[in-house]
Amino acid sequence: MKGSPDAFEVLLERLRSKSARVGIIGLGYVGLPLAREFLSKGFRVTGFDIDETKIERLNRGESYLGHLDSNFLKRHVSSGTFSSTTNFRKLSWVDAIIICVPTPLGKHYEPDLSYVINTTRTIAASLRQGHLIILESTTYPGTTEEELLPILTETGLEVGKDFFLGYSPEREDPGSKLYTTSKIPKVVSGVTKRCLALVKALYDNIVVETVPVTSPRVAEATKILENTYRAVNIALVNELKIVFEKMGIDIWEVIEAARTKPFGFQAFYPGPGLGGHCIPIDPFYLTWKAKEYDIHTRFIELAGQVNTFMPYYVVERTIKALNSEGIPIKGAKILLIGLAYKPDIGDLRESPALKVMDILENEGATVDYHDPYIPILSPTRRYGFRKNSVPLGKERIATYHAVIIITNHSNVDYNLVRENAHLIIDTRNALNTNGTQNHKIWKA
Repeated sequence: MKGSPDAFEVLLERLRSKSARVGIIGLGYVGLPLAREFLSKGFRVTGFDIDETKIERLNRGESYLGHLDSNFLKRHVSSGTFSSTTNFRKLSWVDAIIICVPTPLGKHYEPDLSYVINTTRTIAASLRQGHLIILESTTYPGTTEEELLPILTETGLEVGKDFFLGYSPEREDPGSKLYTTSKIPKVVSGVTKRCLALVKALYDNIVVETVPVTSPRVAEATKILENTYRAVNIALVNELKIVFEKMGIDIWEVIEAARTKPFGFQAFYPGPGLGGHCIPIDPFYLTWKAKEYDIHTRFIELAGQVNTFMPYYVVERTIKALNSEGIPIKGAKILLIGLAYKPDIGDLRESPALKVMDILENEGATVDYHDPYIPILSPTRRYGFRKNSVPLGKERIATYHAVIIITNHSNVDYNLVRENAHLIIDTRNALNTNGTQNHKIWKA
């Protein structure tokens, strides 16, 4: 049965008065910080996830993210304003449902929307009059209206009248103390004007600024643009790194010189490949969707090819460095420093370190790693590694034929590494050797 035409006004008042209960599906690097912001502004929050271990920890008030305080969670668990569950039937209890589930790539770099689609079907089973549903997961333009909307309207409820649907792309910078969730302007959209008004009203409570756009397609495209822009520019410096290395030019020195120009240049830095959930994935979502319109995004695809190649380039440089010392890659002992995709966090999502490790082991090397933020490496969707982080010490470092710096964590003693490693392959300029020559330090 369809609900009252006053559902909009009722929900709008509940959002403005903060009496609405917020439900967040997916309690990872996006969902959990989002929960923190709603809790800090006086909302009641229910978290949903399929990971029972994660739910048990959260219901004890334990944060598994280093940048989210467990004491904060414990206070809200104790007060009853925050709870987590694997029981998705409880979605009927909340007023606003925010979807923060993974949108990975398939084996052939095609979008995998299975998490989003399955979540939407789960929501549809509990959909009621007065529900607001917002997708935050990164995806291609058209997903909200072409994929989510038909599933939800199969219930017989009408969008914009009985329930409300919108898209607001996540803009998390995991581990950042400067750009926390509340300090980042948030793009908001809705399938109808009423949907947009409710999405905006919800996020106005927790962020410094909301940026309304005319449709979910525009919001989805905004997220794609943000990360494709970064992917293309990173690909440019990665390609220049390879070219300049052949010319005997240090790309890091070049970038530092170029960034002194006060206009017309923004510094991007090379690395061992792209990591994180967004930059390595978003461009491929766009290239896939563009083919529906008989358009081949050659520029973006080329950038993707360059960035995807970088772990192989790191291994090539490692093999070359070992060969210079008469050491074959087969049987070589190699230590990777840093597995996380960026410094000073424990986020492994799409980390190029895993690909480097995989290639090295396929070449016959024995690979260990050190990462103070990832004490245990468990299997992921793509890799089956089971390893523990090894401690750094001068005797241990000296046992490896080569050390590869993948992630430049700030709490690693790089002087210890420099003084005791036989060979160092530095993919992040962590040793800050701009323009200098050292036979045992190789840039990659």
